[in-house]
Amino acid sequence: ATADHAARELGLPVAKVRADWDTARLAGLVEVHGDTARPGWRLRAWNRDDSAVLRGWVALFDAWSLAHPEPAGQEPGAVAEVVSAMPQVLSFLQLSAGPVPVAQLLDLLEQRVTELRTERCEVPYGPRLEPGTPGAEPNPAPATDTPLAPLLDWALHALASVGALTCGDGHATLTPLGSWAVWVKLEQICVAAQSPAGNIEQSAEGMLRGCAQLRPNAARAEYRAWLAARPVGSAVAELLEAA
Repeated sequence: ATADHAARELGLPVAKVRADWDTARLAGLVEVHGDTARPGWRLRAWNRDDSAVLRGWVALFDAWSLAHPEPAGQEPGAVAEVVSAMPQVLSFLQLSAGPVPVAQLLDLLEQRVTELRTERCEVPYGPRLEPGTPGAEPNPAPATDTPLAPLLDWALHALASVGALTCGDGHATLTPLGSWAVWVKLEQICVAAQSPAGNIEQSAEGMLRGCAQLRPNAARAEYRAWLAARPVGSAVAELLEAA
């Protein structure tokens, strides 16, 4: 009833109102508590804080698969594999810095999904009976691969719906905003890689305690990576509190 009323007031189809509402929630523009909705902090800061706008869009970018749900009838496992593989596809688009044929992206997606499936394979240990002997486990039936082309098409259009890329003439291209977001993600991965001792995700106190066990150069690399992964203000406040 509420969606119908909003649709009449806005002059929009009910489905469009529901989709826009879900998008606003994913971006943090509205907050729902029980039966009550109120403006989110990003909406309240919209006109005075450009970083709040960017963070809201990044939240929507991160939730692209929720903002544009997969087509009905797709195998959930295949959908999850494609979602897990898309960061590599986006990284390739970012490094290409221009239009990339969708066929080339499909090849890359298929390779990445194959890698993910291989990583999940478990090698059985212990003695095994030959197939056909009493008590032997039957050979598993060969898995039928789900075609990935429709899922890639869904993923590209979902990312286009949040403004991360454009699709046309058999090519996909990151938008400037999408290119920036992917670059930020790659930068975060590089920063995390500079923390061999794994203290980057610790609290300030945990990081300092971990660095106390390291040699000076290694400790310096750890706290630099820890600082680089956080906003300066909150990082300094956390360090002061820990001290």
